Amino acid sequence: MTELLAARIARRAAEYAESSAVISAREHVDYREFWSRVTRTAAGLDGMNRVAVLPTSDVESLVVVVAAMHAGVSVVLLHRHLLPNQLSRVLDLTQPGAVVAAPPHHRRVRKLGFDGDIRTVAGLVSAGKPGTARPETELLVGVTSGTTGEPKLFVRNQQSWSATLDRSDATFDIGGGDRVSVPGVLDHTHFLYGALHALTRGATVDLRSAVEALNDGATHLYSVPTVAWDVVRSGTGPFEQVREVLSSAARWPRTGRQALQEVVPNAGLVHFYGASELSFVSFDRGLGAEDEKSAGKLFDGVEVEIRDGLVFVRSDMLFDGYLTERGVVDGPADGWMSVGDRGAVTGDQLRLFGRDSEMLIRAGLNVEPAAIEAALTALPGIAEAACIGIPDARMGEAPAAAIVVDANAPDLDAIWRHLRATLPTPSIPVRLLTVDSLPRTPRGKLDRQALAMVFGGHRGSTAGPNS
Repeated sequence: MTELLAARIARRAAEYAESSAVISAREHVDYREFWSRVTRTAAGLDGMNRVAVLPTSDVESLVVVVAAMHAGVSVVLLHRHLLPNQLSRVLDLTQPGAVVAAPPHHRRVRKLGFDGDIRTVAGLVSAGKPGTARPETELLVGVTSGTTGEPKLFVRNQQSWSATLDRSDATFDIGGGDRVSVPGVLDHTHFLYGALHALTRGATVDLRSAVEALNDGATHLYSVPTVAWDVVRSGTGPFEQVREVLSSAARWPRTGRQALQEVVPNAGLVHFYGASELSFVSFDRGLGAEDEKSAGKLFDGVEVEIRDGLVFVRSDMLFDGYLTERGVVDGPADGWMSVGDRGAVTGDQLRLFGRDSEMLIRAGLNVEPAAIEAALTALPGIAEAACIGIPDARMGEAPAAAIVVDANAPDLDAIWRHLRATLPTPSIPVRLLTVDSLPRTPRGKLDRQALAMVFGGHRGSTAGPNS
């Protein structure tokens, strides 16, 4: 039977008891202290089915997440970009036994409309005995990041994460004594997973900024293209001790990889494609293929079929389904699952052509243009709205919106205030352009290519969200 996540960390805690486990901006703990906190917190979760956690870049966040996974209590992974109505729905569906956040972030939870008891790790500690996780135990309920509208909750079990850890062990070069920089907030599953995998290997997890961790000797960097861009722009380095950069999210252009390679000249650059529902699917190394559609080589044990142009995946890493009022539904069918990506596969090489929907990915967070358009047309005087993704050197792509208005439309400042009040931060457009009419195809559909050209021709005419 595959060893479960918390058991792997327990084994490393015994092996590397006096070695550094986690470094944050506020504290530094070794494996002995970290695992002691985990077991005492796990005992305090006894009797719960789920615990909701708003994780940040701190030791306590990792302690409570590992404690829950150790005790067989599912982690409801809250996200800082949730809106009040979304948080309410998540809690209604998951019914957690506790809502946990570090004290500095209790105010954020209150701003989201939660008026119940907010627990801390210190308040959960108990001298009792924790429960026991099993392979089929629900491990995580995540909220698809950055989306608007009704929250979509994906469910992963212990066994699927163990299988994912096995792939990481086989593919990535992380071991005891290494220091892994995890600079992103831990409510992003890519960064949470990176921290947890490092702990299963006996490495040190560094939760500080990427540049601070690299200056302090980090050997590995968990990244998204946005983080890589920030490292390059920092003007620091070169960091010759870095052996590997592990990146996910939106496609990582060769130009961005080349720029980072100069800063980490001895590092292998690994970029992988996957999804919350699919886990790992494929990866490439180095500067990537010149073919911009290439998503690299399939991970071992991953099968891909193309059905009507859509990528369907089968592996032992897939999620269970989406949590709804009807229970967990819409999981893999006969072992196969698609998240709507279009592509092609030749042997073990995957190519991707974009989403079947118009969803875009901004710095690793999903953004639905339809929700932005609905927020705009909800305002009196805005007759039409269209949102597309435009290239962004730092974020990969970002939403930009065009509107058609009449005499009753509010001014731009009022529109920006409305967007900030009704949309999560990732969904707020970086540009807002007023046009006489939206470009249409002969069939009357929005001509997105023509609209992109309109934005390209009006670079200096648009007020920004903070103007």
